[in-house]
Amino acid sequence: MNILLVYPEFLDTFWSWKKNVKFVGKKAAFPPPGLLLIARMLPESWNLKLVDLNVNQLENKDIEWADKVFISAMITQKDSTNEIIAQCKKLSRPVVLGGPIFEIGSDKFLDAGCFFIGEAEDIICEFLEDVNNGAQKRIYKGNGFPDLVNSKTSMWSLIDHRDYASMIMQIGRGCPYGCTFCNVAGINGRVPRLRPERVFFAELEELYETGFRGAILLADDNVIGNKAKALVILSQLVNWQKEHNYPFEFTAEFPITLADDPELMDVLVVAGFRKVFLGLETPNRASLLECGKLQNANRDMVACVRKIQEHGLIPMSGFIVGFDSDSPDNFDNQMINFIQETGIVIAMVGVLQAPPGSKLYVKLEIEGRLLNAASGNNTDCEPNFAPKMPKERLIQGYKRIIKTIYSPNKYYERIRKFLENYNPSGRPKKKFSMSDFKALMMANLWIGLLGGLKVSYYYWKSLFYVIFSKKRRAFADVVALHIYGAHLREIAKGIRDS
Repeated sequence: MNILLVYPEFLDTFWSWKKNVKFVGKKAAFPPPGLLLIARMLPESWNLKLVDLNVNQLENKDIEWADKVFISAMITQKDSTNEIIAQCKKLSRPVVLGGPIFEIGSDKFLDAGCFFIGEAEDIICEFLEDVNNGAQKRIYKGNGFPDLVNSKTSMWSLIDHRDYASMIMQIGRGCPYGCTFCNVAGINGRVPRLRPERVFFAELEELYETGFRGAILLADDNVIGNKAKALVILSQLVNWQKEHNYPFEFTAEFPITLADDPELMDVLVVAGFRKVFLGLETPNRASLLECGKLQNANRDMVACVRKIQEHGLIPMSGFIVGFDSDSPDNFDNQMINFIQETGIVIAMVGVLQAPPGSKLYVKLEIEGRLLNAASGNNTDCEPNFAPKMPKERLIQGYKRIIKTIYSPNKYYERIRKFLENYNPSGRPKKKFSMSDFKALMMANLWIGLLGGLKVSYYYWKSLFYVIFSKKRRAFADVVALHIYGAHLREIAKGIRDS
């Protein structure tokens, strides 16, 4: 049987990093994790082909070759998903659909094909048996959250790793927190489930054997949701990295409680972690309590961020405006000032949305405040519900935040603030690669020379600052932050002009 695996195109959002990847000569930020994983679960006798629309075009001949077309997608891939389904229908090829977009909105694709509702590990055996017997059903639904003891490794051979800026893996799934605006707990559960150590390191070894060297995103909902077990894997990762001469650099999501554990932060640094994503959301305590972010509400988040920076990690963060407890004062006196004070350079701010499967969605539905489906786009100025604050003031305030924090001078100020706190001395030394050289040359050209007077001025100012300071080991980090800034400014311009 011929199986075509198709990954729809992403919208151009903060998370797409479409401008970033061009600086390092890549086509997309990440490969499709779900499809690479499910490919390994299919019979070895089946012929597999993968088309990632963020990298290549999907042609009719690809679909005509296939007996079945597998599609995995998130909400931000909705438009592209519909186009692929229509193309397959036109060519009379059956589709098998899975991923978050179908978990929370399969009713919108009822005439599309066969659905996986839940995690593939819990579904695939029944599906394959039915296919073998010629009795495939329309819907395959999992029974809760399966144990990952028999999880598989990603089939890296289906992609050309040279197309991607970063690979993507998982230690586990699930998050113990219950933030009201998040549907992760509904999709992946509140009890963290970790893959066996042997599977994680087998996958890492297989990736190493492909020749890939560079960044890996751990797409866990919360890497330390099960802290004790995660620490075992992370400690082993230290040894693995040392034995392989540090071929990989990791990024992952952590709660702010990371700042409470110096030992864990030290392990992360020695294991090759550089960037950590923190879900800080808002400096407004009332809004944190409103959305159930209790782990953030009862602490000095500025001090916590500073501790993380001092340990040699680069915090990134997401922020949200539009909570019922927010007021216009949040925009300037709180949100902007907080972002600048923390020195979080990569700060992504979005308007609150209520996705299906979240507690917030249920609450707003009961209150009759839901207006439409969540777009899943963190650059969408429109909430999908009626906010307490006048919507026009919310949108104006949001745009003002975006305009301010991504202005060249404010972005530079955050880099300086970050460097004041940042201590990369404990980080393993990394060889300057050809990819690093290309990135530097492209940054010098597109940001330093062609980025506009203000952008170019602050770019060179920050480079000379780090060269002639005691933070010279942070030079590559500063260049990378400016490359991220190029993408963020582009996205911000689209928001301001909308």
